[in-house]
Amino acid sequence: MRMQNWAGNYAFTAARLDRPSSIDELRRLIAASPRIRAVGTRHSFNGIADTPGVMVDLSGIAPDIVIDRARLTVTVGAGTSYSVLIDRLQQEGLALHNLASLPHISIAGAVATATHGSGDRNQTLASAVAGLELVASDGSVRHVVRGDPDFPAVVVGLGAFGIVSRVTLDVGPSFDIRQDSFVDMPWDDLLGNFDALTSAAYSVSIFTKWSAATAGRIWLKTRLDVPEPEIASLRLRPGPPYAVPATSPDPLARLNPFGVPGPWSERLAHSPPHLPPTPAEQIQSEYLIARPRFAEAVAIIRAMADRVDPVLHVTEIRTMAADELWLSPAYRQDTIGIHFTWKFEAEAVAAVTRELEAALIPLGAKPHWGKLIHADAAALAPLYPRIAEFRACARRYDPDGKFRNAFLDKHVFG
Repeated sequence: MRMQNWAGNYAFTAARLDRPSSIDELRRLIAASPRIRAVGTRHSFNGIADTPGVMVDLSGIAPDIVIDRARLTVTVGAGTSYSVLIDRLQQEGLALHNLASLPHISIAGAVATATHGSGDRNQTLASAVAGLELVASDGSVRHVVRGDPDFPAVVVGLGAFGIVSRVTLDVGPSFDIRQDSFVDMPWDDLLGNFDALTSAAYSVSIFTKWSAATAGRIWLKTRLDVPEPEIASLRLRPGPPYAVPATSPDPLARLNPFGVPGPWSERLAHSPPHLPPTPAEQIQSEYLIARPRFAEAVAIIRAMADRVDPVLHVTEIRTMAADELWLSPAYRQDTIGIHFTWKFEAEAVAAVTRELEAALIPLGAKPHWGKLIHADAAALAPLYPRIAEFRACARRYDPDGKFRNAFLDKHVFG
């Protein structure tokens, strides 16, 4: 089989790709396969979904969206993309608490890697999980729900426990968002007013390079069913939401609308689901750091600007609230995500990301599980206080290592 991830920087080594059309078919496939992993929309930038055996694409299983209004939950097929789910929820007058930058990604893949949006009070997307249905190594179906002892291990599970077949998520009433764009905030002002800035809207994103005296763009996504925060004291300067000069034709057409209210489903993600992510050729890494150490991380990266900026498209800085999921980067700490979208220059990007990791991990920064990672399990384990319990739990669920792969061996189990 010859298949690459979405970006083209990773070639899968799986022997074959299967696309079951039902959970019963998935169960038979898992029971009969000595090694197997699930793959989603292939938006990870490493080998987390790879396997020497069978790779399973769950997009052929119907979403079968089931809404429980009494419990305020929705249950959906694990391989379903957020774009499919959010359209249905909005039609029903319901909402998720947050979305990632892209709506194209699969629900189970985003949950398993602790993918996130932004917002001081918003936890990762995995925090919305109320329950999981997964197929175990013998083909049996298991259910794990919030409150179960294994729940905080299995949710951000990196595929180590089985193949998730259905996901139950918390929902709430639909709400409207208006997003506004500002430009060129001096770094001293940004760091001095960081808490005020990131609390100035429901979701805040800061886009920048590192050598300039200012952070380039700031997007405030304001929820309109609650009082709007006061932002005049921040002295924000309105400006276009894209880089100048623009890097693509008609850049506004590639973004969800600015300056006008719209439903959460058309504002929390950055781009519409019918358009592919841009730039087309890119590599991504992200480092998630405890909020009190953000200024130190900024100083380190700015000191490396001469190596970072030449191979960088843009950095996006976002915030997230603490959670209780063992392998979440926000486990019991409010966290800042510093995300890098790199040019497709693999060797140069590998060199600078190794340098970044070496400088940031001593501050407690955690590489995103779905992005470029160099550090091995020995280096990452001290960052996760429950890693030993996670490993033990995964071995109980998968004693024969059917769902193990090179990624897990290198970065998690050691």
